[in-house]
Amino acid sequence: MDGKIVVTYKIVYKNDFNLELTLNKLLANEKVARAIKNEFAKGVRNLDLFTKDTNSKVFIETKKELYELEVNKDDFADLLTLAEEDAATRKLIKKDHSHIELVNIETID
Repeated sequence: MDGKIVVTYKIVYKNDFNLELTLNKLLANEKVARAIKNEFAKGVRNLDLFTKDTNSKVFIETKKELYELEVNKDDFADLLTLAEEDAATRKLIKKDHSHIELVNIETID
């Protein structure tokens, strides 16, 4: 196969933070609700915070830098290994890393 693949990856560490909350659960927290009311409706009484979409999610996670790697389409089966080798070559991996996560795979003609 002719062509290239651009792989975007990030390095995940053991102490990275990752939390997924529903918007309802977030708004039910008294401190969060008070902060929102103070910021957007200061001085107004008898307010209720709610959402119409109960499936809305909020993600709180460690901000990561994304790295790109360009490989041949023939190397598709080895993308994770090639990303790990690229990170090692560029000396991006520190001793407390957990793994490398592929974020995006894009083909280029």
